[in-house]
Formats: sequence, C-alpha cells, structure tokens
Amino acid sequence: MMKTLFRLVIVAFAALILVGEAAYAKAPAIALNGEQQAAIGRINAYLNSFQTLKGDFSQVGSKGNVATGVLYISKPGKLRFDYSGNPTLIISDGRWLTMMDRNRMRGDQFPLSATPLRLVVSPQVDLLSETDVIAMDTHDGLTSVTLQDRKDSLGGGYITLIFDEKLKQLSQWTVVDSKNRHTSVQLSHLEYGDKFDPKLFVTGDLNK
Repeated sequence: MMKTLFRLVIVAFAALILVGEAAYAKAPAIALNGEQQAAIGRINAYLNSFQTLKGDFSQVGSKGNVATGVLYISKPGKLRFDYSGNPTLIISDGRWLTMMDRNRMRGDQFPLSATPLRLVVSPQVDLLSETDVIAMDTHDGLTSVTLQDRKDSLGGGYITLIFDEKLKQLSQWTVVDSKNRHTSVQLSHLEYGDKFDPKLFVTGDLNK
C-alpha cells in the first residue's frame, strides 16, 4: 500500500516537472485591463511579502489520487513537501528539486529553475514581466490566473495560481502538462515568519 501511494504521488508530482520539458505551442497571452493588472499586482505582492511559510497541503493528481502533508518554504529557493502516512519526500535546496523515498533513500532530481515552483520560492518575482497571462477569472472572492513562464523556451505547460482575495493569500495552485494531466495543491493553515532548521532542506546522499 505504501509503495503504491508513493508511486502515485511521484507520478502526480512529476507532471509538474514535465511542465518545464513539454514541447507544444505556447497559448496566446490575453490583454489585461486595469482591474486585472491590479489583481495580479496583489498576487505578486503576496508572493514577495514573505520569506518563510509553513502550512498544510492536500495534493490531488490527474487520476484523483489524494495525498496530504506539511509544506515548508524558505526563500530563496528552499522548500519541503513532507507527506503524511507514506515515505514520499520532496525537497528543494535552492538549486535542485529532489523527489525521494525516505525509506530507501532513492529518488530523482531536477533543476528547480525548470519547474513552475520557482515562481513561488523566488526571493522576488515579477509575474507581469516573467510570465504570459493566458487566462484569468475572479469568482466568489477567488482570483485565478493561469501563467506560462517566459523563461521556458519550449513553451510547455502552465500553472494556475488561485488567490483568496479576503485572506490575501495563495490558496491553491494547479499545474497542467502537455498531456493535460492536472496536479493540484491546496493550501491551508498558513503561518509566516518561522525560522526553520536548515537541515529540513537537505536530502543527504541519494543512491541512484
């Protein structure tokens, strides 16, 4: 059971990595009105407002598989997805994003810069200059903005950020790869400003 869940989590999260590698035509950017630009400005300001973040997450893959755990972010570039009830661990040390099985100390590594998560853990980000906005909507106090990273020369995939206008914080992101596989991560109980042990973002040696 544990091994099966581990594989499902890795498959779901690998879709996020493939966003930086998928090769299909970029969607056209939409023209933004003043209200939309202001909304993106609020999301941008939020992403730049914190250095550390801790919260609960619930991840849903394209096949409906669900995994939960605790997320840690420490800028610049460091993050940790600590999954509950299974040995999955996903860590960024600021340069490499590592997906591993803690029991076997084996995993895979990808450049953080090749994943949409770089937009969330950058020390400072400018969404309007670094991404193309391909869709946007506001409904029931939630603003969703779908982005393609301009630094992705292959133009593969996109990420949708969902911002809670009342709480003034990110509530969810969804990544879609070139095969239309969705991986959604919903956030809750967010805390800011904690100091984390640097060891949280160190994987140790992996036996490939």
